[in-house]
Amino acid sequence: MSYSVKFEDIGIRDYKEVWDYQISKFRELTGEKMAGKNLPANSSGDKPGTLIFVEHPHVYTLGKSGSEKNLLLDYIQLRTKDAKFYRIDRGGDITYHGPGQIVGYPIFDLEGIKIGLKEYIFRLEEAVIETMGEYGLSGSRLKGGTGVWLDPEIRGKARKICAIGVKASKFVTMHGFAFNVSTDISWFDHINPCGFTDKGVTSLEKELGRKPDLKDVKEILRGKLKDQFDLVWIN
Repeated sequence: MSYSVKFEDIGIRDYKEVWDYQISKFRELTGEKMAGKNLPANSSGDKPGTLIFVEHPHVYTLGKSGSEKNLLLDYIQLRTKDAKFYRIDRGGDITYHGPGQIVGYPIFDLEGIKIGLKEYIFRLEEAVIETMGEYGLSGSRLKGGTGVWLDPEIRGKARKICAIGVKASKFVTMHGFAFNVSTDISWFDHINPCGFTDKGVTSLEKELGRKPDLKDVKEILRGKLKDQFDLVWIN
């Protein structure tokens, strides 16, 4: 059964601004459920979901179960680099967001889609894996971890191309994924990405040896997400 979603590509925006916007959309959906709405999320009269694509200026975010020891910069060094740091309420450890990275924030009602959180994360990963496949790359999963990787089980070669960290309450999701397209991955040198000290980070550009068009990657990824979740775009 299809699920109605409003898609918003909002360009480059400050992390906190978009976090606040996510919260407002998240509360709209959860508020309706608390008010006793029992219709499926895509039924007539019910609130549709939202999918946000955005790039952020340089920022590090730390999930609720993460350790600040995985940020290898102090406050003064962050200021010098014109970067920000936030501890947030998603799952996962620390990651970086910056230009050239597609950050996706789906605010979906999983009861409307009729899937659980584990399946939701799997489908997010699958959409990125299928997008990489359009560029001739083979993405896969790391056993016991989340996100999308290349050579995840090969010691010394495992490298992450897409991080995933989500929150769900009353089956409504927020936060999401960060897919490195033409990201300057040197920014990951200042953290232990996702808490790992023995695995690397990569980007689509690094793997291809050329800079892909970000707009094209967005369109492909948007289509893969549509297929994975049987989405119907609305204005």
